[in-house]
Amino acid sequence: MRWRPRRRSWGWGTDLVAYTALYDACVLYPAPLRDLLMRLALEDLYLARWTDRIHDEWTRNVLANRPDLKPEQLRRTRELMNANVRDALVTGYEGLIDGLQLPDPDDRHVLAAAIRARADVIVTFNLADFPAASLDEYGIKARHPDDFLVYQFDLNPAAVCRAVRKQRAALKNPPQTVEQLLDTLARQMLPQTTQRLRGFTDLL
Repeated sequence: MRWRPRRRSWGWGTDLVAYTALYDACVLYPAPLRDLLMRLALEDLYLARWTDRIHDEWTRNVLANRPDLKPEQLRRTRELMNANVRDALVTGYEGLIDGLQLPDPDDRHVLAAAIRARADVIVTFNLADFPAASLDEYGIKARHPDDFLVYQFDLNPAAVCRAVRKQRAALKNPPQTVEQLLDTLARQMLPQTTQRLRGFTDLL
């Protein structure tokens, strides 16, 4: 993925609350999904958030399964992610961790970051790890990335199509046709999203 580092200019007043999504490490692990989520974050439909600990988790797992990649490559990726999305990196959440209850205590840092970021949603494949009973009191929902992306598409199909078009344009080695990219996204467990996009192939 290739992004030019830049800061977003939101032009919002300080009293305006924007929809905020925290990305769990599992949705940043697959490169095609990570790329799409990043490009969608730059379309200003919502605020995207993550932490250094979430970065550490997805990069560690990628390196464990991709010995052809070097740590400095993923370090560059995370630097670009942090540089492209304004205030994406959540800090100061650690003190909340011990007071939280989740099925897996190792996931508490994700919820703590979401609380600190005042997130509306945690985007994750691992919905069972974030039950509504544990999240409701904080006004946070856990959403599968397919459901999250469909929601964004229904809000603004032009913006989602634009993000996918930019994603495809950046694929040079090798390039991908629209159908090839949609097949790639379908393999990321995004059946609803790809079904929506197949109706707009002329925009991709």
